[in-house]
Amino acid sequence: MRAKIQKSMLLVICVTLLATFLLLSTTFYVETLNDMKADVRQEAVYVQTALDISGVQYLEDMDKAQVSTRMTLINKEGEVVYDSMKDEYTFENHAEREEIKSALKKGTGEATRTSKTVGKQTYYYAIRLENGMVLRASKTIDNLIPTILRIFPYIIGIVVIMVMLAYFMAKWQTERLIAPINTLNPANPLGNDVYEELKPLLVSMDKQNRAKEDVENMRREFSANVSHELKTPLTSISGYAEIMKSGLVKEADMISFSERIYNEASRLITLIGDIIKLSKLDEENIELEKEWVDLYTLSREICSRLALTAEKRNVQIELAGEAVSYYGVRQILDEMIHNICENAIKYNVDGGRVSVWVGNTLQGMKVIVEDTGIGIPEDQKERIFERFYRVDKSHSKETGGTGLGLSIVKHGAIFHHAQIYVESEVGKGTRMEVLF
Repeated sequence: MRAKIQKSMLLVICVTLLATFLLLSTTFYVETLNDMKADVRQEAVYVQTALDISGVQYLEDMDKAQVSTRMTLINKEGEVVYDSMKDEYTFENHAEREEIKSALKKGTGEATRTSKTVGKQTYYYAIRLENGMVLRASKTIDNLIPTILRIFPYIIGIVVIMVMLAYFMAKWQTERLIAPINTLNPANPLGNDVYEELKPLLVSMDKQNRAKEDVENMRREFSANVSHELKTPLTSISGYAEIMKSGLVKEADMISFSERIYNEASRLITLIGDIIKLSKLDEENIELEKEWVDLYTLSREICSRLALTAEKRNVQIELAGEAVSYYGVRQILDEMIHNICENAIKYNVDGGRVSVWVGNTLQGMKVIVEDTGIGIPEDQKERIFERFYRVDKSHSKETGGTGLGLSIVKHGAIFHHAQIYVESEVGKGTRMEVLF
């Protein structure tokens, strides 16, 4: 980052210097050209005045002096009468030259073209004399390259100084920009004193830190709960097995003890199974492929499986609605609906009712499970989807629940991008909606 900032600043400086150099060179060239043209015109006027006084003799006297401006005298027919720099092109007829035609017609004329004599751009200025002849003054024009070359050493010096200055300025400015980042405390992003542009990054870091902290707390709590939940059935199994091993159990009680060991082992297996399901949902490690699932048919199968449980608890379970197909993982959808319905039966009252409805709504496909059970206190609605959380812990022990059922429902809903809505009143029942 430091190198990129320094390179960017040096590049800006170099581009700026180059642009300035070209602009100054062009400006200098244009100003020099204008000055030269003004000198040629002024010299032509001066020679015109001298000719009017001294005649052609003045031009002949000029041959003895070193002059940089070429003087040519041309008659009305375009013939050269005098030229201060005689060459093979001197005595060509000049009647068609642009500046001569303009001078004969208007009194003065000027033109810029490449001279056949010197092969350079030349500026010509012509004045018509009183006798009708034309005096023409001309001078070669240096092009832009020689002009640039003349000032190039000075520009190079300025560039070297500016680049060195820019390097140290870029280095200093970069250090200032990087300093708050180098001293950043990632553990407490919002506690850092930085410039305003870094605030969004720090806010994002703070959110990530809080999310990580929440996940870590949840993992610690989950580990503690798992240890406790596993310890309870294992302690029971170990205790009953030890009594049986010591021979303290009567023959008539062997079946009862064996049944208790079996029930605790089943509870342990169920708990481990639920933990594995949650872990897979957490990591999105689902190997099963998605397929079209009829939610109504699936709910009917679940109600059939739970019919015996409902009968034992004297709870009536009923299903209504219509066939709706959803593209998802059948096993997870089964777990979701099964756990909601099972909870509605387990936490119901004697002679209670569980109603399941499946169908399409304006919001989308819904599975609604409504019961006449014990209900959920208002302050605990947000916590019922937490792992191992139980509204009625004493009742949960009787039902043999693991406390992971609704947590599996929540993670299954997240996996399928579904939403869960809960309405409940203590003593009157609970209504759960899963919106796909």
